[in-house]
Parts: sequence; structure tokens; C-alpha cells
Amino acid sequence: MQRALISMMAEWCKPAGRVRGVLLDISGVLYDSGEGGGIPITGSTEAVKRIKEANLKVRFCTNETQATRETFVEKLRHLGFDIALNEVFAPAPAVRQILKERGLRPHLLVHDGLLPEFNEIDQSNPNCVVIGDAADNFSYKNLNKAFQVLIGLEKPVLLSLGSGRYYKETDGLKLDVGVYMKALEYACDIEAEVVGKPAKMFFLSAVSDMGLEPDQVIMIGDDIVNDVGGAQQCGMKAVQVRTGKYRPCDEQHPTVKADGYVDNLAHAVRILLEHPH
Repeated sequence: MQRALISMMAEWCKPAGRVRGVLLDISGVLYDSGEGGGIPITGSTEAVKRIKEANLKVRFCTNETQATRETFVEKLRHLGFDIALNEVFAPAPAVRQILKERGLRPHLLVHDGLLPEFNEIDQSNPNCVVIGDAADNFSYKNLNKAFQVLIGLEKPVLLSLGSGRYYKETDGLKLDVGVYMKALEYACDIEAEVVGKPAKMFFLSAVSDMGLEPDQVIMIGDDIVNDVGGAQQCGMKAVQVRTGKYRPCDEQHPTVKADGYVDNLAHAVRILLEHPH
């Protein structure tokens, strides 16, 4: 019975030798954010180390937008994670590139900690709105200003850094950017362009950076829609951890079914490394 269960659980590792890389979500998989920088999830620092020691390629795909990528990576290192800046794929650098390529001047509705990412971007006379996880900056006044900018444009452009509904911090679940993105979409009768998970381009850029194909990569995340569903639509297998924002009802989600469910990242890595590569 136990052997059958492990075999069933490990279907997402097959065929043996095919998995060459791992994409990891960060918040809810590596650690829970919160006061004082947050706390690592049990076994996660060692799990990241084991992935690297097994010569599997790894990239970290996050929708984190409360800090610059540099500040965020420094925090994770302080928590004990072996993580390099160029291994982290976050929405802010990606949206910065889009702004430059399309000649867009943003009105920013983002967290104060993210503002340095846009220091070199022209923000005069804005012709688009960029919205991120602004936390306490999501006041009526600030949302209404973003609305006014959008509604005044002939062709409104709303760029959203992710589209999550909520995430978990050490003191409970918190509303995410997707809630406020939907409010602006509804008010302006537009559809936002999502930069970050679950956008296909975001996942594929991380896979490409590893020099691999999607079917050689496993995604491990806590968000059934943005992590699991997003990765699966790119041709990857995806596993949901029962940490972070995970809720038991995720396993009966009406449209997304993970290739596997594991207790935490350490559990996923243990199963993965039982299979020869």
C-alpha cells in the first residue's frame, strides 16, 4: 500500500531522467513573509541546497512586488537560502523592459519599497498605470487617482504585477494585487496586462534562461491557479505544496488539478531526488 502511494505521488517525476530543472515559488514555499522579514518554512533552506547539489537547474519565480529584487534576495540570503540575484524572476524588471520597449510612462500604484526599480523610467505625463502589491498604499485616494489616469486615456493601458487574490503572511492571509486590478478593470471596462505569474511569457523566460524545455521542468508552488495552472499551460508539470496559501479545497479546484500534492518543499525534493536524473 505504502509503495503504491509513493508511486502514485511520484508520477510527476516521470519519465525518470527527464526532469532537469525546477521552478520554485518563493512566498509560501520557501518562507512566510511578515514582520521582521518573515520565517523559513521547515526544511526549505536545506531543500534548496539539495536541489543544487543534485545538479538540477533552479530558478525562483515570484510575484513579489513589495521590494526591489536586490533587497528581496538579500532578505532571503539572511534567512539562510542559497540564492543568487540572476536566479530570481520577478515582475518589476520584466515590466520595466515593457515600459521601455513600448514608450510607456507609468503612473505607479506600488509599494514604496518597489519605487527604486523605476528610478530611471520617465513618469511624467503618464500614459499607463502600473499596479503592484501596494499593501497600505491601496487607499481610496490612491486607487481613485489610478482610475482617473486610466479613464482619461484614449487607449487605457493597465499593467498588473501579478494577479493573485491573496497570499499568506505570518499573521494570516492578505489581499493581493489581483483584487485591486479587478476593481480598476471593472471601473474602466478594460482588461489588464498581467506581468508575472500566471502569464505564459513569465514562466517561459525562466525556463529559457535554464536552457531547458518546459517538459524538462517541474514547478513547485502554493497557488493552485497562478503557480500550478500557469506552469501547466506552458507544458510543465506542477506540484502544489500544502504550505503558504494552500487550502484543502485547492485539491478539488474546478479547473486546475496539480500533477502532485506534497506536504512542503522538503517533501517534494525528497520525492524528486529518489528518481535518477
